[in-house]
Amino acid sequence: MSDFGTLESRVRRKSLLSKVMKPEDTIKFFTAGQNLLWSGFTPAGYPKVVPIALANHVEANNLQGKMKFNLFIGASVGAETEDRWATLDMIDRRWPYQTGKNIAAGINAGRIRMGDKHLGHFAQDISYGFYTENGRYDIGIIEVSAITEDCGLALTTSCGIVAEAIALCDKIIIEVNTGQPSFEGMHDIHMQQKPPHRAPFLITSADSRIGTPYVPCDPDKIIAVVESKLRDKGRAFSEMDDTSDAIAGHIMEFFSHEIKMGRLPENLLPLQSGVGSIANAVIGGLAKGPFRNLSVYTEVLQDTMLDFFDGGNLLCASSCSLSLSEDPGFPRFFDNWEKYFSKITLRPLSISNAPEPIRRLGCIAMNTPVEFDIYAHANSTLVGGTRMINGLGGSGDFLRNGYIKIMHSPSTRPSKTDPNGITCVVPKAPHIDHTEHDLDVLVTERGLADLRGLCPRDRAKKIIEKCAHPEYQPILTDYFEMAKKETLAKGIGHEPQLFDRAFKMQLNLAQNGTMKIKNWDIKVDLCE
Repeated sequence: MSDFGTLESRVRRKSLLSKVMKPEDTIKFFTAGQNLLWSGFTPAGYPKVVPIALANHVEANNLQGKMKFNLFIGASVGAETEDRWATLDMIDRRWPYQTGKNIAAGINAGRIRMGDKHLGHFAQDISYGFYTENGRYDIGIIEVSAITEDCGLALTTSCGIVAEAIALCDKIIIEVNTGQPSFEGMHDIHMQQKPPHRAPFLITSADSRIGTPYVPCDPDKIIAVVESKLRDKGRAFSEMDDTSDAIAGHIMEFFSHEIKMGRLPENLLPLQSGVGSIANAVIGGLAKGPFRNLSVYTEVLQDTMLDFFDGGNLLCASSCSLSLSEDPGFPRFFDNWEKYFSKITLRPLSISNAPEPIRRLGCIAMNTPVEFDIYAHANSTLVGGTRMINGLGGSGDFLRNGYIKIMHSPSTRPSKTDPNGITCVVPKAPHIDHTEHDLDVLVTERGLADLRGLCPRDRAKKIIEKCAHPEYQPILTDYFEMAKKETLAKGIGHEPQLFDRAFKMQLNLAQNGTMKIKNWDIKVDLCE
């Protein structure tokens, strides 16, 4: 008996109770090479006890590298599942986003074949059958809060890709989580048709509802029902610091200016904020700001969104995932259940990240890159252009379609040998996820560069002046002036770059541990 009800009370389609079994009893359904689809989006709403039982089985029977699967999940899930699977060499292919040191190591060592994709595209493309040979999945493992009498699935802390993909699963295992309150009623599930029969999403405000609280499911596909009492591990966040506080301050000042100029209403427009500590801290800073009667239309709700609610300046929030930290985020949410529950709507990824409502609502997009260059191309995924971190995520869905598109980052990141060792403003990004055409505003703790209406050369001057760290401003200015002089003289200077030198800072970092080069002369060795 759980504090939040029994398995029998949560499973209202009573015929399914005959399929109840222990997690380890489901191992017989799995064979190497299967295509598996999981619920979950960021470390929220993902299956736990069945993946953990499978990992235990592989470890106990020395099946590492022999029992490998292809994983298709809306985004990342908890490290106790997929990251542990990576340590046991249980993953062959992984789409489209992941989190964990071990799975990232497997990807970058070539043991795991990962595909990266805009999450909004992935959610719709999976329903088109693009990612497997026959467009189908052997087993879906779905975490739910409850199952209705007509086999509607009430999901838990995220929607992910369940609504789009569940019909493509040949067999389904349901984990019913009785270790937390039921989230029944928080979701807004809209089942789409494929083109050319797709209808508009009639979302006209962040709290619009266009569907039902349940994902329909064919009961004959369900091969097992397993009880789980494990909660989401969630995502740990860094506390706000001077850097994130300064970034938030620049953004609030910008919003105030836009209101004064008549380009934003006093209650702004629906806010979107990406994942991670910087984004979480920036939202925390905005929660202390002067703006009231706000709304959020985003893909993840992180801890400081609760500060927004508690301060009374956030009216409602739409998201794909309740991506709170294991502590204190989820305990805080559960302790104040009545305050938050009715103000949050969880939607399928294909709707939370769809261009149509993002553009209609005029979302203000705010996301964090690895780095950006002097012409406003941003890298969100590959350190040094080659090492995968997590994946693109949904940032591009919002940055391509928002009303104002903002990227925020510290101006530098510390290295082992230098507190200002790695500049996040570079001459040319070694990998580009978001082009100059997608971004309106770049922000670091140093300042804010409003790039709207500026040609590339004017953008470069402003980015260096407003965003670059003082230790790197002279280096970047030298490069820009040199590139401008050489390319304009040849009549090729719309966006000046010198490809024999554009990556010299990154090369110096790789070889010598610092991006502080002493000159741009290609005839001079990097270490001089």
